[in-house]
Amino acid sequence: MNQSMTENQGNNLVALVKARWHADIVDQCHVAFDEELARLTDGRMRTQAFEVPGAFEIPLLARDLARSGTFQAIVGAAFVINGGIYRHEFVAETVVAALMQVQMETDLPVFSAVLTPHNFHESEEHRRFFHEHFRVKGHEAAEACVSMLAARQALRQAA
Repeated sequence: MNQSMTENQGNNLVALVKARWHADIVDQCHVAFDEELARLTDGRMRTQAFEVPGAFEIPLLARDLARSGTFQAIVGAAFVINGGIYRHEFVAETVVAALMQVQMETDLPVFSAVLTPHNFHESEEHRRFFHEHFRVKGHEAAEACVSMLAARQALRQAA
């Protein structure tokens, strides 16, 4: 068991790293994550949020936060859209792969709410849909986080 895993057992903090592109949509994930985390843990766990310019910057900060020993888990949240060229899929894939790499290198659970829709249009209908979709993803990320932390705790206790 590595040192960061044992150091932060008593800490009840989860880091949420969120990109600022389409901040109004991404922030829905943050709000929902906080709500669900509080509900699932009876308020015993809380979130500390960090902002980065875009999705591409999330993995570097996630790695720094994982190495700090301060957090039990990290969540990355971003909305990567097609801005007229096809790099959005490359960016999302790269970010998610880098988050997995951070998780494997630091032995700290890292979760992704980095989403890239096939098509997004700056219309009220799409904005409303993705506002709600990011709320759903925030709830799902909190559920996954709590579930994974409980599984790892059970493994440590069984050892």
